[in-house]
Amino acid sequence: MSDTDATGDAAGATDQAIDAKVDAAESAALDLANVDDADRQAALHAIADAIDDNREAIQSANAEDVEAAEELLEAGEYTQALVDRLKLSDAKLDSIVEMVRSVAGQDDPLGETLVARELDEDLELYKLAVPIGVVGTVFESRPDALVQIAALALKSGNSVMLKGGSEASESNRVLFELIREATADHDAIPDGWAQLVEARADVTAMLDMDESIDLLMPRGSSSFVEYVQDNTSIPVLGHTEGICHIFVDREADLDMATEVAFDAKVQYPAVCNAVETLLVHESVAEAFLPQITKRYAAADVEIRGDERTREIVDVAAASEADWETEYGDLIVSVKVVDSLDDALDHITEYGSKHTESIITADADRAGRFMRSLDSASVFHNASTRFSDGYRFGLGAEVGISTGKIHARGPVGLEGLTTYKYHLEGDGHLVATYAGDDPRPFTHEEFDGEWVPGELSNE
Repeated sequence: MSDTDATGDAAGATDQAIDAKVDAAESAALDLANVDDADRQAALHAIADAIDDNREAIQSANAEDVEAAEELLEAGEYTQALVDRLKLSDAKLDSIVEMVRSVAGQDDPLGETLVARELDEDLELYKLAVPIGVVGTVFESRPDALVQIAALALKSGNSVMLKGGSEASESNRVLFELIREATADHDAIPDGWAQLVEARADVTAMLDMDESIDLLMPRGSSSFVEYVQDNTSIPVLGHTEGICHIFVDREADLDMATEVAFDAKVQYPAVCNAVETLLVHESVAEAFLPQITKRYAAADVEIRGDERTREIVDVAAASEADWETEYGDLIVSVKVVDSLDDALDHITEYGSKHTESIITADADRAGRFMRSLDSASVFHNASTRFSDGYRFGLGAEVGISTGKIHARGPVGLEGLTTYKYHLEGDGHLVATYAGDDPRPFTHEEFDGEWVPGELSNE
C-alpha cells in the first residue's frame, strides 16, 4: 500500500469516527431536551461525586500531562502560563466539584415562558426557552474547562462535542470517562450526549457538519477563532484573547487602585480576564506608579512601561507590540495618559472587547467610561478577574464571548439556549383576520406559563 493510500485510509477512518460521534450526539440531543430538570440535577451531582471520589486517578493522569509540558517548557516550546493552566491541585479539584454542584443548583433554563401573548380570544402565543441542540467546542489546555463545558451542556439539555488541547489529553480522557460513567448510571440521560474528540483532523471535519452541529464554540487565539469562522457555515460563538485594561483615573483612591491592579494581575495571571495593561492618568502617575511598582515587584511581576512611565519608575521599555499582547503571565504593560479620552482611545484601538475597569471616585467619569467602551464587561472600582461565569452567578461558563451575537461576556446556561414559539388555538383561521372586514388581533401580553393543550382562561 502506498503512503498516499495509507493517508487516505487514515483520513477516512477519522471521518467515520467523527461522523459516528456526531450522529450519536445529534440523536441524544433530541432526548436530552426532554429530560426533567430533577434528572439533570441528579446526573450533575453524580459527576461531582465521581470527580471528588477519584482524585488520585485524575491527578495521576494530570501529572503525566504536566511532566510532558514541563519538558517542553524547558525546551522553550511552552510558556509557564500554559503549564500553570494544566495543573490540577487539590484546591483546583475542590473548585471543579463546587462548580458542578453550582451548575446543578441553577434554575432550570429550559421550558421557561419568555413571553405569553394573547393574539385573540382563545389564541395564545408562548415563546419558550429550549436547548440549542449539538454544541461543538474546542478549548485550550485547561482540564477544568472540559468539566465546565460538559456540566453546562447537560444542565441546558445540549449534547456536546469536547475537543481539548493535546497538552491535557491524559487529564481530559480520565475526566471524560468519569463524566460518561457517572451519567450512564442515570437511565433518563441518553447515551452519547457527550463525546470526546481528540484528533485535530476531527475538528476540520466538524466544520463541514452544518446539518448536525448547531453551534461551534472555539476558545483560543483570535487567528484560530477567525479560521473557524472563515471555514464553516455553522454559527460560531468565539472566545478569543483577553487584552484587559484598568484605567487609574485622576479621581482614583490610589490605595484601592493598587490593590485592584495587584489582584487583577497576580491572583491568577494565566487566564483571559487578568489585566494586561494599566493606563494611568498623568495627574496621579507620580504618586501611583512607585506604589504599584513596589507592590508588583514583591510578586515578581515584570513591568513594561512607556516613556512617561519610565521617567517616574525604573522599569523595562514597552514596545508597540506590548499594547496588543495577552501575556497570560506575570507581565504587565503600563502607559501614562493625559485624559479619560486618551484612555478610551487606547482601549478602543488595542483592546479585545473583553473586560475593562476604571478606578475612580467620580461616578460621572465612571459612567462615561462604561458607556463609551464596546467591551463585553466594563467595571467600576473592581478587578477584571470578576469577569467569570461562576462569579457572575451563572454556575460556570463555556467561555467568554467578545462578540455580540447571540451571547457575550461569560456564557452560561442562558447562552446555551434559544427559543421557539408554541401557539394554542381553538380552530382559528388566518382568513378571519384578512379580507374586507378582518377581525382585529388583541396582541396583549399576560402572565402565564405554557401548558400543553390548555388555554390560560380555561
